Amino acid sequence: MLAALCAVACVFSLSACGSDKEDGKIRIGIKFDQPGLGFKKSGTYVGFDVDVAKYIAKQLGYSEDQIIWKEAPSKQREAMLQNGDVDIILATYSITPERQKVITFAGPYFVAGQDLMVRAGDTSIQGPQDLNGKRLCSVTGSTSAVTVKQRFASEVQLMEQPGYAECATALFSGIVDAVTTDDIILAGLASSARGRLSVVGKPFTQEYYGVGIKKGDTALARKVNSAIKEMIADGSWKRALQENTKGAHFKPDMKYNPPKPEEGE
Repeated sequence: MLAALCAVACVFSLSACGSDKEDGKIRIGIKFDQPGLGFKKSGTYVGFDVDVAKYIAKQLGYSEDQIIWKEAPSKQREAMLQNGDVDIILATYSITPERQKVITFAGPYFVAGQDLMVRAGDTSIQGPQDLNGKRLCSVTGSTSAVTVKQRFASEVQLMEQPGYAECATALFSGIVDAVTTDDIILAGLASSARGRLSVVGKPFTQEYYGVGIKKGDTALARKVNSAIKEMIADGSWKRALQENTKGAHFKPDMKYNPPKPEEGE
């Protein structure tokens, strides 16, 4: 009877009864829709977050074919870790006190900063203070454009789009004059725009990207931090960053990068 019940349960849950195809593999949450960071392309996964994740997985003893990639939308990240749906998450996941109440972070593996993206060759916008009278795009629900309006340019005209790809389209078609969010996200978009867009390169905030893991797993945090340190030391971190932002004229804020991964230990 127990065997029969287990068989029925397995129909509804791949993870039931120990028959899970994920056994012996590492489950990593990433974004699927962020060019240059985490992007699903023809059944493969590319981007800086992906490259860092692969390096960490290798240091933990997993080959690339032992990685199961799972989409980790921003609103679902904490729940995915708490429910055990993933082992780690690398998805432009900023380390914040609120998030640290429910999960543990390792890292950081990158320190981003809010910046601006403009049309290639546009020298009229050198920073957020130049946006008065200009049109600025950000994603619905983001606070980045509001930050610009409140702190730097009270007369900027704000426009919201459902995603950054739509903002990029509005930019190179002339509907808006600039796009704002984290610099490395902008760099990924600019890289995929093939020279039509560029990042201003003067970040005015700091966002510490961490590796999300289950609350209290300090042993895993130490291993992840060790892997990030090794990736930085052997040059793989720099190569991955350059490869995934190629053509965007992007340089990370060297005051904070490469970072010192010490979180969660």
